[in-house]
Amino acid sequence: MDARILTAATSGVVAAALGTAAAHVVAALVSPSASPVLAVGSQVIDATPTPVKEWAVATFGTADKPILIGSVILVTLLLAALAGAVRPRSPFASTALLIVLAALAGAAAVLRPTPGILDWLPAFVAAVVAVATLDVLSPSDGSAWPTARDSPRGSITRREVVALGGTAVAAVALGGAGQALITRGRAPTLALPGPTDPLPPLPAGVSVRAPGISPFITANGSFYRIDTALLTPRVNPADWSLSVDGEVPHGFSLGIDELLALPMVERDITLNCVSNEVGGPYIGTARWLGVPTRDLLARAGLTEDPRNPDLQVLSTSTDGMTISTPLSALLDDRGALVAVGMNGTQLPQAHGFPARLVTPGLYGFVGATKWLTRLTVTRYDAARAYWTERGWATDGTVRTQARIDTPRDGRSLSPGATAIGGVAWAQGRGIGRVEVRVDGDPWRRATLGLEANVDCWRQWYLPWEATPGRHAITVRATDGTGAVQTDRQASPFPAGATGWHQITVTVTD
Repeated sequence: MDARILTAATSGVVAAALGTAAAHVVAALVSPSASPVLAVGSQVIDATPTPVKEWAVATFGTADKPILIGSVILVTLLLAALAGAVRPRSPFASTALLIVLAALAGAAAVLRPTPGILDWLPAFVAAVVAVATLDVLSPSDGSAWPTARDSPRGSITRREVVALGGTAVAAVALGGAGQALITRGRAPTLALPGPTDPLPPLPAGVSVRAPGISPFITANGSFYRIDTALLTPRVNPADWSLSVDGEVPHGFSLGIDELLALPMVERDITLNCVSNEVGGPYIGTARWLGVPTRDLLARAGLTEDPRNPDLQVLSTSTDGMTISTPLSALLDDRGALVAVGMNGTQLPQAHGFPARLVTPGLYGFVGATKWLTRLTVTRYDAARAYWTERGWATDGTVRTQARIDTPRDGRSLSPGATAIGGVAWAQGRGIGRVEVRVDGDPWRRATLGLEANVDCWRQWYLPWEATPGRHAITVRATDGTGAVQTDRQASPFPAGATGWHQITVTVTD
């Protein structure tokens, strides 16, 4: 490639980078989600077909968001390079391309579910800064650099290198400043009340004596996070409220102090994501503190479970995300919560601070709204939630599953005594039995840890005398009703994965 074309293309890249960085700073001050890359990325998430989303989660796991952001940045910079490369011959086309890129980012920002009145401003700033910077780096009169005519044909001058490098450094510094502004500070500390009826400590028997099994209680920092938010919402509790409205006799709203003043309960509950493949990691157990949803709905005038399958509660997040939960699941005796505490502390920002929905027995996509701000009682035919519009199931009852945690799939083992172990779950029904099969041998019953309650997973293990060779190990569970986990393999879409978890290990001589 001719050095002059490369220089022009690089000018487009650094001009767009500086414009995007300036927009990031402005977004940090007016509306972080309106930052061009984040706004476009959010729209890409919303527009991505469900099979592609499931592939991304299965392939990249919790790294799917950084990869998406990186992809948006890469495409933007490639188009910016094109804008720079064509500028010597067509300044109008170059400027138009940069403006179109900024306009797309602005449209993505203002079309979000909860746009602010200034969400267009970061994109506007990006356009102005990028166009002005490119005009300085690559003037439209073709003069480019005063010293260019004195250098060999097609070469890059020192002044160009300094200007491009300086602009790039400024873009990095400005972008870093914007990111620092967005992530500055910690969530305000809430004085959580104690539960009216505290749970006793978990009995020692819930954990079995086998290394390598997932801890019974999942630490907050290790708890899975799967959602559509590219930027974790940072909610100021002083400005937050929870509204209960819709088809209720008496709608109302509560501020954070009013919510914390209500009677609180503790519940040990296992949550899992519907995107979890068989044997997958997107599941965890925590001790939650919160207000029963049944109490909140009773305050709104719903004192009985109507058992009407047409009624839902459409819960809304502060970022506009909507989730639909069967009304009966928030009124029955399963003990769904609007939770404010997790494992003895306030909710972490990544897990819904200051309040979230926790519904035992349902996958998160129908019962675990984070950053909760509204509960609307309505009919399924009157309003459709985010995932419902994308073809997912409406009830989302958790499937019975068992997972092998140890040994790990593909590992090499030494011969002799070892342990096969893991966890099994069937929230709302409990686990009655776990069985393990090695190769074609008969099923053997595993030892179970004590059951904390039917809404928590159970640990299990089985002693195994490992013999040399390659072995396939399979596990299955039976729930508390006596129903055996199905061996039919199904993907997570649309109602949760099914099938037996199987791993392969090699025992060496």
